[in-house]
Amino acid sequence: MNAHKRWMTAGSALLLGTVLSGCSANLDEVQAWMDNTRNDTPRKVGKLDEPKNFVPFRYEAKLDYDPFSDSKLVVAMANLSDRSRSGLAPDRNRRKEVLENFPLDSVKLVGHLQNRTNGNVALLAVDDVVYQARVGNYVGQNYGRITRITETEMGVKELVRDAAGDWVEQDTTLSLEDEPKS
Repeated sequence: MNAHKRWMTAGSALLLGTVLSGCSANLDEVQAWMDNTRNDTPRKVGKLDEPKNFVPFRYEAKLDYDPFSDSKLVVAMANLSDRSRSGLAPDRNRRKEVLENFPLDSVKLVGHLQNRTNGNVALLAVDDVVYQARVGNYVGQNYGRITRITETEMGVKELVRDAAGDWVEQDTTLSLEDEPKS
């Protein structure tokens, strides 16, 4: 076994010597080729053209509207979409009521009042503010109109779009919110 180690060590040393002798070869030929190539390669670069003088264009047109705004498209689409096959359409020319600024799912029925002069009055809460509403008032962002008020619930008829883009009526009921028990 000891002889085997000696042969391996001697073989490794011989192989290493051969490899290193190949790396230390004479580099005179390579250096001569590099000098020859460097001398034969032309170094003159042609004259570059002068850069063109850039004059920026200033757009001076005065428009009353932003040409990139989609508001004009929204108005046009709203006018087209109001022509429903069902004949239903929201009245966009009427003045909006306060409760139309809130989504219907954020409006809570918290009370009910009834008297001879005003009839049934619903007490609606949005963000800890209580509003009064009567039958015929509008509520929610889908053109919802209050159709009935009882002691425990309020009916709302909303105008929403179906899959074809037509206006359809949708009935929704808000139930009286119970006071949480502690």
